[in-house]
Amino acid sequence: MNHHLVSASETYKLLYSRKEGLSTSEVEERQKKYGKNDLTEKKKISVFVLLLNQFKDVMIFILLIAAGISLAVGNLKDAVVILIIVVLNAIIGFVQEFRAEKAMEALKKMAAFNATIRRGGTIVQLAASELVPGDIIILEAGMSVPADIRLTETRSLKIDEASLTGESNAIEKNTDELTVENLPLGDRFNMAYKTTIVTYGRGEGIVIATGMNTEIGRIAELLQEDESKTPLQKRLADFGKKLSIVVIGISALLFIIGWLRGENPLQMLLTSISVAVAAIPEALPAVITIALAAGAKRMVQKNALVRKLPAVETLGSVTYICSDKTGTITQNKMTVLDVWISPKAEAIGDFSTEQLLLLSMELNHDAVEDENNMLKGDPTEVALVEYARKNKNYDTQWLSNFKRHDELPFDSVRKRMTTIYPLAEQFMIVTKGAVENILSNCKDANAEEINSVTEAFAQQGKRVLAYAVKVVNTLPDTISIETIETNLNFIGLAAMIDPPRAEAVQAIADCHTAGITPVMITGDHPITAKAIATETGILRLDTDKVITGTELANLTDEEFEKEIESIKVYARVSPEQKLNIVKALQNKNNFVAMTGDGVNDAPALRHANIGIAMGITGTDVSKEAAHMILLDDNFATIIHAVKEGRRIFDNIRKFIKYSVTGNSGKVLTVVLAPLLGLPIPLLPIQILWLNLVTDGLPGLAFASENAEENILKRPPRKPTESIFAGGMVIHILWVGLLMGGVAIGLQSWAIHVGNDKWMTMVFTVLSISQMGQAMAVRSEWQSLFTQGIFGNKQLVGAVLLTLGLQMAVIYIPFMQDIFSTQALTLNELLLCLGLSTIVFWAVEIEKWVKRIKRKQLELTMQKK
Repeated sequence: MNHHLVSASETYKLLYSRKEGLSTSEVEERQKKYGKNDLTEKKKISVFVLLLNQFKDVMIFILLIAAGISLAVGNLKDAVVILIIVVLNAIIGFVQEFRAEKAMEALKKMAAFNATIRRGGTIVQLAASELVPGDIIILEAGMSVPADIRLTETRSLKIDEASLTGESNAIEKNTDELTVENLPLGDRFNMAYKTTIVTYGRGEGIVIATGMNTEIGRIAELLQEDESKTPLQKRLADFGKKLSIVVIGISALLFIIGWLRGENPLQMLLTSISVAVAAIPEALPAVITIALAAGAKRMVQKNALVRKLPAVETLGSVTYICSDKTGTITQNKMTVLDVWISPKAEAIGDFSTEQLLLLSMELNHDAVEDENNMLKGDPTEVALVEYARKNKNYDTQWLSNFKRHDELPFDSVRKRMTTIYPLAEQFMIVTKGAVENILSNCKDANAEEINSVTEAFAQQGKRVLAYAVKVVNTLPDTISIETIETNLNFIGLAAMIDPPRAEAVQAIADCHTAGITPVMITGDHPITAKAIATETGILRLDTDKVITGTELANLTDEEFEKEIESIKVYARVSPEQKLNIVKALQNKNNFVAMTGDGVNDAPALRHANIGIAMGITGTDVSKEAAHMILLDDNFATIIHAVKEGRRIFDNIRKFIKYSVTGNSGKVLTVVLAPLLGLPIPLLPIQILWLNLVTDGLPGLAFASENAEENILKRPPRKPTESIFAGGMVIHILWVGLLMGGVAIGLQSWAIHVGNDKWMTMVFTVLSISQMGQAMAVRSEWQSLFTQGIFGNKQLVGAVLLTLGLQMAVIYIPFMQDIFSTQALTLNELLLCLGLSTIVFWAVEIEKWVKRIKRKQLELTMQKK
């Protein structure tokens, strides 16, 4: 039922209520029917099911198999490491499942307060949870609205609905019956909604909805929708599926080859199992966790708090940032930017017309100073007073010289406020209000000129108020609108706006450079939204469009889908529409970041690929629903997060390139050698050792790699792009073949010359080759020597430690016994070291070719 479309008297009838309120028996009956005025949650998943869900991921399943295989071959240490990684990931995932429940708890906490109501003719205070439809609510300044209400009486009532609608100004309410059916919440002036705040005046109304039937309840339902998977989760799931097929195929092939060659079946089974373990980069989950955690730590230092680790990387894939305006792009603080003094304004006494306007701003308001001398009250009035006091023509004596004698408070009908002050032997009358309402009560004002200036300000998105004064010798016996607000002298205009943050302009420009489209989604007026969007650079092309919530509601899904990528500003939108915008963009294969601070943003924050809440102005609900919180409410912080996200994904890709390439080299060595008529080059325990030391510390050190140059000047990764995109598969194949070829070539030569240490030499070459590859793949295209060999000290340390461990396996007697190795002579060791550098130089040559092609492409683009 659209109660804003019916009269107050009709609402009483529809709800079987009356001004005196409901009786006790009526309340009891309705509480049985409607229940508590609380927000309910969907049925919780059991702890056991939540825990089981963490093991559905293909990669986790493969790792569990690897752990079982390791136990089967007696490698307890490897099995324990794998299981620790699996359990760690399960715990992280398990904890994250509670986020939705926390968001609901914050929402319920926010909605829990007392209400002043009238029941049986008596005014009482009760817990808001006890309200039922038909209750009569009394509202006063400072109160939270306890339920959805159809207002029946208002006295200068203003309500701050920013947390629900995004409107930056407090909304003036009335009791008039409305006629437009699909009005946005912000334009339903005869309604008050649960959890919004009364900032001025007082009022009365009938409860028309409680609990989950309220607008905030509808948001609570939306909030319980399933969250989107991050790009990283999708890519790794795909990686795990592909890897599992390859691992099974290679292991089976190796066993069959050995069996056909007449090898010992048990020995071939153990070798095949070891190859399967070696093919799996079991350090990958740990690398990802460490990379994300390290990135999250760096982001906190830059005022971005990550609540869900995989979301750190998600920003690297973001193609759209849907941002709320108020408090996110703007300062959430009304500021007077322009004043205009009428050429026909008349000076009074010693006051010039400019001083007269400043004096009017100082006198005509209801803002008050708190104990810290900070102005409190209506944001518009605070802005006007602050402007006057900062002006060089302001006189501090005005506060003590002018004492208010009488007033005519602001009301929604005449849209004016008048205050009266003694002035020598006379009285000065100051009136402030909407331009048209002031003009209608002025004498000799140039209405055409004033309206033209007003229109110019309005087109800039500024709110305009007018001032008029007059001086009388005596006051009438009755202070009324008719006796006071007539024959006024029009003084001038004050134009104000909630201005954009200085950093937001550069941040939005950086978004465009990074290939990210910023979109404004606000509950504010479309003219104001358009002005801010134009000033900040969100609207910059002739094809960019602004659309209102009402216009959006009239579009079909097909029409909206056709227009969505040209719409850059959404004004006066509802919570459902915010969520629909995010979903529509996602349906067009975009990855969407949503910023916001209000309750109304929570569903969209949660459904977006990454939700970003404001830390200072954000509600608890938005923070719980978000993946990341901006501690400084600074839009520019998002750009730092984007850079960090891209860096993290780059580093994960580098580890995968390093690890899978090295693993393929080991696997190809073991598989191709018997096909070429050579013995199996490695023992199972040697394969497992290589897997442990090469995929361990060096792999984890990739998490510390610095960002590539120009990381913010490249477009976002395509959301559907494989983790192996960009030629990685080709790199893995040719470098793996080269690594295996060098090892097999060494094996063949050593056997040919009768060197019985060939297995130790192959073992050493494979180990050291991968260390050289680790240093080479630190960058996709930049030379190691340009980057600096010690640019990643953690990786250098890991490489040196791995080399030391490998030497220990070769030269320490008890390690020789375990791994069946032999001590190499100096010449043999130097030969192994020399051959091991082949892979490093080959990868460096590959990057050199990439640099040449890149320069040629840049020259071609410049010529065009």
